[in-house]
Formats: sequence, structure tokens, C-alpha cells
Amino acid sequence: MLSNYKIDPIIIRGLDEDISYVDITSDILLPEDHYSIAEMKTKASGVIAGIDVAKRVFELVDNNLEIEVLVEDGSYVENQTIIFRVKGSSRSILKGERVALNLLQRMSGIATMSYEYAKEVEDYKLRVVDTRKTTPGLRILEKYAVKIGGCHNHRFNLSDAVMIKDNHIKAVGGIKKAVEIAKSQIPHTTKVEVEVENLDQLKEALDAGADIIMLDNMSNEVMKEAVEINKGKAILEASGNMTKERLRGVGQIGVDVVSVGALTHSVSAFDISMNILK
Repeated sequence: MLSNYKIDPIIIRGLDEDISYVDITSDILLPEDHYSIAEMKTKASGVIAGIDVAKRVFELVDNNLEIEVLVEDGSYVENQTIIFRVKGSSRSILKGERVALNLLQRMSGIATMSYEYAKEVEDYKLRVVDTRKTTPGLRILEKYAVKIGGCHNHRFNLSDAVMIKDNHIKAVGGIKKAVEIAKSQIPHTTKVEVEVENLDQLKEALDAGADIIMLDNMSNEVMKEAVEINKGKAILEASGNMTKERLRGVGQIGVDVVSVGALTHSVSAFDISMNILK
């Protein structure tokens, strides 16, 4: 559940961006007391996410609007499903329409892609997670949508966990040294993840005591060797070019996690329209 104190600033920024001070079209064409009923309808099949966000948009525009939610987040809907209805001031409905649709379409697109990826690995222990490749300012909404679709979240930001990547290793001078420094400074509750590019680095990361090891851009054959070397000591995360078509093969290998940036950075908006009925 998304809290209003987290999503309100995002929505207000969106409304400020869309309306400088008036909606010059609606405010000229429609009298203040003009009343309408509008419906949001899907134009594709998939998973809906962001209903409460869309609802909150209209509440912030005009708290006198009457809002009827017809579909809950996480629902799989078919094309031409009515998911949302709003009644009241025509001016207010039109002022909130675009921001509500933009957020709802973006979030539902992410949820739908996440659903498709999750279905690929439902027979395996493999967990599909997102990354930090999110739209600036929208991370909380996009990561929420990933979970609604059935996948999982990686760290939310740079403060959540230590992730030692190739540039850190080069800057510090080696995996062992980087892990030692990190473990000497962090709380006992914080995990250390190390990105490795080959099996020698994997062995070094294991010897250093890494909690999680990211297998970066490895073939399935090499990852299978990595699982045998690891023997369950660390959580193994596969990353890099993890397409939906690869997931079943990766699931059979026995890695624990696969991280997929495409869940948020390469998603298409879910097609939803809003139409005034009267």
C-alpha cells in the first residue's frame, strides 16, 4: 500500500507541470457548475497497478469529486474493461485526467511486464527482481508496480545495501580489500554484494565473505559452474541481458535471483483511455 505522504508530492509535481495556473481550454469552454461522468477503460489485456494513485490525483484536484473504483491493483483485466469512474465538476475531471492516466498507464505497463516475467519462473525457486534503472522521481511507484505484477524489489537506493561493482573494485584495488573495508564499517544488519565477471572473481568474493554475488553477463554454462563452486554459501544473482526468453534456462541452473532492468526502463505504457459519458 502506498502512503499519501509519499505519493502526494509526485502527483503535485505532475499537476504543477501540467497546469501553470488555469486549464485555459476547460475553464473557457465549460461553466463552473458543469457536471460530467467519466470512465477509464482498458484498451489492452494485462495487470492493473496505480488505481489508488489515479484516485488520489482526482482527490487533490477536487475533493468534491465522486470516485468509484471498479478494479483493484493486481487484477488481470481484459481489453475494454471499465476500471474507474469519476463524477462531478467537468473542469476538475479534465484537469486531473492526463496526470492520472500517465501514472496509471506507466504503473500498469510495469505490472504487466512483471507478471509476464514472473509467470516464466513460477516452477522454479528463481526470484525476479528489479533494479535502480527507474524514472527519476517515480521509483516508489515503479517498484510498487513491479511487486503488484508478481516480481520482487532489489535495493531501493544506494543506502540499502553495499553493492561492490567493477568500478569500486578497480578504485579500491581488489575484491578482498573492498569487502574487508565494507564489513569493517557497516552495521551487522547490512548485506554486502559483489559483482563478478568470471569464476576467479567468484572464488575471491566467496573467500572474502560476500553475502550476495552478482554474476554479471555470464553464459548459462558458466553460471552453472558458479552454482557448483558456490555450494549454497552466498546468494547468487544473475544479471545482464536477462530477457524473458532466458529465464526458464536460468531457473534450471539453480541461481537464486535474476535482476532485470527492463522491468522499469524498457516497459511500454499500458493502454487506457478516459472518456466523458455525459
